[in-house]
Amino acid sequence: MENSYHVPVMLQPCIDGLNIKPDGVYVDVTFGGGGHSKEILKHLGSKGRLIAFDQDLDAQKNIPADERFIFIDQNFGFLKNNLRLKGFRQVDGILADLGVSSHQFDQAERGFSIRYNADLDMRMDQHGKLTAAEVLNTYPEAELHKIFGIYGEVKNAKSLARAVVTARLDKPFTDIDSFKSAISSFIPKGKENKYLAQVFQALRIEVNAEMRVLEDFLLQTADVLKPEGRLVVMSYHSLEDRPVKNFMAKGKFQGEVDKDFFGNQQKPFNVITRKAIVATDEEIAQNNRARSAKLRIAEKI
Repeated sequence: MENSYHVPVMLQPCIDGLNIKPDGVYVDVTFGGGGHSKEILKHLGSKGRLIAFDQDLDAQKNIPADERFIFIDQNFGFLKNNLRLKGFRQVDGILADLGVSSHQFDQAERGFSIRYNADLDMRMDQHGKLTAAEVLNTYPEAELHKIFGIYGEVKNAKSLARAVVTARLDKPFTDIDSFKSAISSFIPKGKENKYLAQVFQALRIEVNAEMRVLEDFLLQTADVLKPEGRLVVMSYHSLEDRPVKNFMAKGKFQGEVDKDFFGNQQKPFNVITRKAIVATDEEIAQNNRARSAKLRIAEKI
């Protein structure tokens, strides 16, 4: 395996989707293990540039020694301002792989995985203040109900939220095992892993403000991309895929496309992929992370 961090999902479709010009400027907003970035660099000439974003300190270990490469230690929710600070007002293509890397799941101490006991952390940015423990120990019951229901699509979200609030009265949550133990009677038999994965997904999304950051990022891409520039986004669950699909098609997250006085559609992108691209059976057999991935591509008008 070339990259122990993680194998990049749908690598060739992502590269094809970017439609790379050798002298263009491209952005990989989810650098991670650098798999996609390294492939983009192979398609760039000496005048091409690649700017990569990642707020995870571990990602910096994967930075390539390449003068065409610029690394920005920031969340991609601050895309536009950071590009301007580096002297780039517009770029030719943007790639976002929204999945949590398997490397982060494999690091027990980060608290992302249901497989290990660790502190209830789940911060992508280790400088961030909010942790999963703080969410579980301080959020009101109604807010927990909403998080579990919307972000995790947990079926018994209301009773789960009540159980959390009741359990923390006795003892605050500090680690994964104590949390799993406190909610054990609410976990459906035979579906333990799926249920806990949904609960952990909900907590991770809240801790990292993932949905707000995604929407902020998408709105900025419309300003940052040049005409005919490509936006390539890969998501791993419907919660992420829905706003990506809506924004590419309509330039907004809800409702119909805006129209001008003459009835012309007012939207920043043309959709390249009418249906999301999914991984081949062969890729899924080699890399299980690809199983739920959906790739969407749009071109700036």
